[in-house]
Amino acid sequence: MSRVAVVTGGTRGIGAAISKALVAAGYKVAATYHGNDEAAAKFKAETGVNVYKWDVGNFDACAAGLKQVEADLGPVDVLVNNHAHWVPETFDPALVTDEAYGMRLADAATMDAHYAVIARASALMMGEYVRRYLARGVNWGRIINVSTDAAHAHFGAVSYAAAKHALESYSRSAAAELGKYGITVNIVAPGPVQTGWLGPDEETAIGAKTPLARVGRPEDIADVIIFLASGQARWLTGQLIYAGGGWRMHP
Repeated sequence: MSRVAVVTGGTRGIGAAISKALVAAGYKVAATYHGNDEAAAKFKAETGVNVYKWDVGNFDACAAGLKQVEADLGPVDVLVNNHAHWVPETFDPALVTDEAYGMRLADAATMDAHYAVIARASALMMGEYVRRYLARGVNWGRIINVSTDAAHAHFGAVSYAAAKHALESYSRSAAAELGKYGITVNIVAPGPVQTGWLGPDEETAIGAKTPLARVGRPEDIADVIIFLASGQARWLTGQLIYAGGGWRMHP
């Protein structure tokens, strides 16, 4: 019987690569999205992945969504929190110019939006996953949360970084509490990945400074997720894995 995986933000970019890799590994996959219905429908048609439109900022929608996935595919074994929210945001008024990617000053609204989607939604999703998991009486589960290797500090994306840092803390706490139930919780922190946002000059410059001599591809991150979702990763929990070709390394 195939295991079931949910990938939030799973229809484009890194999330799409994760969804496709899990399907290739034999999982039944539910990929969530919030936004472009046409693109999501195209992704479903091309991959056979089941797609669901969720607003992860709305916990009731997430709980209802997990219930629907269980009805359609079966109980969820693997939860990959990949969704994100990002706007260019700074503390420095000098950076707020028309040329700075639409940069804006950090304020309560932008801070709350990043936290609600990145940290709070992922934490609530973990809680709902655990509630359903325990009701099944099983002893094998995987939670994998996608962060960034810039969670410690991010020039021009201050609330994005802070929310990802909170997600990492939630993940370690969950790992400490849930291991007794057979659930591992780990964090993947991608370095620069080419999903269309890097120009040719940026890609070349980043590749030149990366030990493995290139920028990442979505498939590189997906392969790390597949490992963490596997039986081979049974002795890993509470770990932060930098997946960036050496762009950032643990001290």
